[in-house]
Amino acid sequence: MKYSGFAYINTIGCQMNVYDSEKLASILKSYGFEKTNDMDTADIVVCNTCSIRHKAEEKAFSFLGRFAKIKKKKPHLITVMAGCVAQQEGKKAFERIPHLDLVLGTQAFSRFGQHIDSIKSGQQRIVDTKDSQMIYETMPDTACFDENKVSRFVTIMQGCENFCTYCVVPYVRGQERSRLPQSIVEEITVLANSGVKEVTLLGQNVNSYGQKEGQISFPQLLTKINEINGIHRIRFATSHPKDLSSDLMYAIRDLDKVCNHLHLPVQSGSNHILKKMNRGYTRELYIKQILELKKQCPDIALSTDIIVGFPSETKEDFNDTVDLLQKIEFDSIFAFAYSDRSSAPAAKFPNQIDEKEKSDRLNKLLKQQEHYTEKKNKDQVGKILKVLVEGKSAKKRNGFDQYNKTIEQMVGRTESNKIVHFPIEHVNIGEIIKIQIESAYSHSLWGHPVGTGA
Repeated sequence: MKYSGFAYINTIGCQMNVYDSEKLASILKSYGFEKTNDMDTADIVVCNTCSIRHKAEEKAFSFLGRFAKIKKKKPHLITVMAGCVAQQEGKKAFERIPHLDLVLGTQAFSRFGQHIDSIKSGQQRIVDTKDSQMIYETMPDTACFDENKVSRFVTIMQGCENFCTYCVVPYVRGQERSRLPQSIVEEITVLANSGVKEVTLLGQNVNSYGQKEGQISFPQLLTKINEINGIHRIRFATSHPKDLSSDLMYAIRDLDKVCNHLHLPVQSGSNHILKKMNRGYTRELYIKQILELKKQCPDIALSTDIIVGFPSETKEDFNDTVDLLQKIEFDSIFAFAYSDRSSAPAAKFPNQIDEKEKSDRLNKLLKQQEHYTEKKNKDQVGKILKVLVEGKSAKKRNGFDQYNKTIEQMVGRTESNKIVHFPIEHVNIGEIIKIQIESAYSHSLWGHPVGTGA
């Protein structure tokens, strides 16, 4: 049975959720639903959730909670909680959202369609959080893509078995499992044929891709993707430091489409805290890897994740993290104050840190990083960089043209993942152009086009 109507999908959280939401949209399209950006016109509302931090979890409950009154006016409206919070909460989600129709776990996407059938037939409060050893494999439906999308996410593996003590991923996404390389190559080929120029490969630990199944290694997968016509740039996230291999460093160095940028989460600069986090490496090993990486790829841009205020983190532990920033000088960081997740072991650790102390440490760390980010950006002034044009910028540059009009601008990214704004010219979205950098700011660059760069 097919159903017509409008579907509204709200994506909360990580890059992997963006990819998963596209899969859900594709399923809904096959059931006759048309994607809408207007919640008021929707016949089905899906909230694809993230539980990595408490704030994201509460945001999901808040979003779905607002449909209680709407469902009284539109009894046919179907409300769905999908993703990590759904997997974590199961039937308990109905206690907070009584009007919810479906709780769809992270490994139940292949059964989404049949649950829609059941709800249309009158079944209520369906919960599907069954574990699955299979990855839901479908080719992308390019009709579901946002207009002018030149960059896409592609999941190459799911789950995790590292069991970092602060993380819920192993509990909500299951055991680590890798997709078949030929399926990944086929999907990216479809994307390339639809006009996509850049792909970002996703996994909790892409460095361990294929190891469990005895498949090709991650660097070998990159080599295969590098050969796909139409794709100009390849990115990936996330890499685990304990599994960073020399072969991956060589792949970044030698494969022309693999971007000269690595996101390598360190989480803490303290060996004491790294051990309590169960990260499997020391600060010394991390620094050694970075030095070797810079030797192989001298101009590589580096970013990382850091958690401050982890249980029992002393001021000395925190100072070790600040010291690590000074030694490495990352291009950018994503830093967060530690947040308890009920199913993660660290929630039961003693010596929890005061919230104000967490906030103070976070602010100090971010202020320290600002110096390095601005320094790295200012180093780009005067250089000519290749930029992949992503579209019109939401910002307008302070200043006026010869007609006394505010300067409108476009935006793109360099290979090293730096955002570049430039005045609107005769360029196409998806084009790679050369831009001479004239100004540097805290989180972006400004310049003028000087030619094509492909």
